[in-house]
Amino acid sequence: METITGTAAGVPFTALPPPGAVEGPAPLIVTWHMLDAPRTDAAFAAALPMSGVPAWRVHLGMPMCGARMVDGRVDAAVALARQDVLLAFLAPFTHQAADEFPAALSALRDQLPVDDEPVGVLGASLGGAVALQVLTAGKVPVKAVALVNPAVRVRSAVGLAEGLAGRPYRWTAESRKAADELDFVARAGDVARQPPLLLVSGEHDHAVLRTDAAALVDALRERYAHPDEVELVTVPGLAHPLADEPGLEPAPQLPVARAVDEILTQWFRRQLTR
Repeated sequence: METITGTAAGVPFTALPPPGAVEGPAPLIVTWHMLDAPRTDAAFAAALPMSGVPAWRVHLGMPMCGARMVDGRVDAAVALARQDVLLAFLAPFTHQAADEFPAALSALRDQLPVDDEPVGVLGASLGGAVALQVLTAGKVPVKAVALVNPAVRVRSAVGLAEGLAGRPYRWTAESRKAADELDFVARAGDVARQPPLLLVSGEHDHAVLRTDAAALVDALRERYAHPDEVELVTVPGLAHPLADEPGLEPAPQLPVARAVDEILTQWFRRQLTR
């Protein structure tokens, strides 16, 4: 499988072409990786290649990750987390990745033989928050959305990341407002177009993230005209990461990642043939 790397409107990407011979433009699935392992677009592409999906899978790099790391190290991002894990790290990374997506998508369509139909999106961990922000913003038509161990409520992610700062997080009016803006259970009503949604939750993911995942699924099912289009799948043995540390470079696919990959492959194949 030929892998293509490049940048789209300043956003680094790793692109995997559809399997086999394809005539004409193919569908497009765009992903955002974790800040845990795998924490770069190239590493995420190796962990979840979805090689059986007849579409381009384009893995976008998150801010200050992969090719956008400062001096090729994660130190600068960690320093932001220590400064303010929400206002300097989680929230701006999520908003930047979502805000730069429309221009990146336009550039991808100029560079790759992809169609102009609504796109599939996939996000894992904080990348899941990006996918949900794109979905609720409604600026880009989305055909289907998949989430893997997503940060559904950024407030929960703050609690999990407090260890980077070495102290409990000090909440302010500003940080509470920022957390509310990235609470997608509360914002479930903002999903206007109601595309099919798959949430993959690891059996051993952080308990608070599993609770938030179930709450999001319940909230969306209450609002969707077709509640069965919102699916929740639990993967036995899966914790939060999808790869071993350090998760910066492509690595052999772990068995738990392979299980997730198979679930995503089957689901996206079904959505693309609708």
